[in-house]
Amino acid sequence: MEGGMRRKKRKILIIKVGYSETLDAEVGNITSYGDVLRTTVILNLYKEDHVTWLVDEKALPILRGNPYIDRILIYNLTSVLQLQAEQFDTVINLEKVPGLCALADSISAWRRHGFRFDKRTGEAEAYDGTEGVLDVCRNIESKRHRTACWQEGLFEMVGAQWQGEEYVFSRKFPEKKKYDIGFNYLVGNKWPLKGWPIENWRRLEQLIGTKRSISWQEGQNDMEEYFEWINSCRVLVTNDSFGMHIAMALKKKFVSIFGPTQIKENHFYGLGTPFSPKDLDCDLFPCREKACRLFEKGCIALTTPENIWNMLRKLLRAKKFAPRTGRTAPGKVRV
Repeated sequence: MEGGMRRKKRKILIIKVGYSETLDAEVGNITSYGDVLRTTVILNLYKEDHVTWLVDEKALPILRGNPYIDRILIYNLTSVLQLQAEQFDTVINLEKVPGLCALADSISAWRRHGFRFDKRTGEAEAYDGTEGVLDVCRNIESKRHRTACWQEGLFEMVGAQWQGEEYVFSRKFPEKKKYDIGFNYLVGNKWPLKGWPIENWRRLEQLIGTKRSISWQEGQNDMEEYFEWINSCRVLVTNDSFGMHIAMALKKKFVSIFGPTQIKENHFYGLGTPFSPKDLDCDLFPCREKACRLFEKGCIALTTPENIWNMLRKLLRAKKFAPRTGRTAPGKVRV
């Protein structure tokens, strides 16, 4: 800056608790870990500022140690009262929960982005610049045919243009045995049709055989263990899930299997190869529904283990993927 003076740090508040996905209409009480993680991409815009992030306690490990966050507050009555007594330069509310929108409106700030509270309807509305994103949330046809990726929409909400910025996630892992392939096979209860059927995973394991080491998903009850497990795998096979975004954050090669959700909403940073059903005779695809009207186990079951294994072989031919031995068994399977 002129005269060698540095710009004064702005005070930024990000409200991303995880109760509603930013580009999805649904609001619930199940914390979306993937949405919290991929929201970290906007931290690239504020790395010279003082950033406070309000988050659900369950998602705290995702933000812990982040170099661009100065203060993490757990969402509870104490933190709400504290924030209402502070002054910020900018409040960014990425939650559509009406109560959180009302909280964002009640905090003193010069500038606001994201979602606000409509006192007349008691519902979430958009601050200026966010109307297009809110329309995508409310209109399934707009969402189904949207070509912009999630990062572009998020940057649009804060008045910026995404230029390839990555997730901001910081971890140091102890050295441990590496596996050639990790099976990130579990999905949450919120969206069971995002899960590739367990028989397909078993068949893929048979195709791989014993020449490559396989590890079935670990860390189901410990997020730090889960991060460490993904880091221990050279290539990840994954559903459209939190683990896919962790793989991107850790710069891991991965193969992702999609069903009712939109591939084009994701940017894979040159790390992932997505698969979705081919030649599917369904005018609603991708339907984003919780139940499939055509297939018992959803359209995701139509992606074959042979297709996934063919792609894995291409990835594993690289010299850096020399074979290793060993295998872990799956834990309790949720289908």
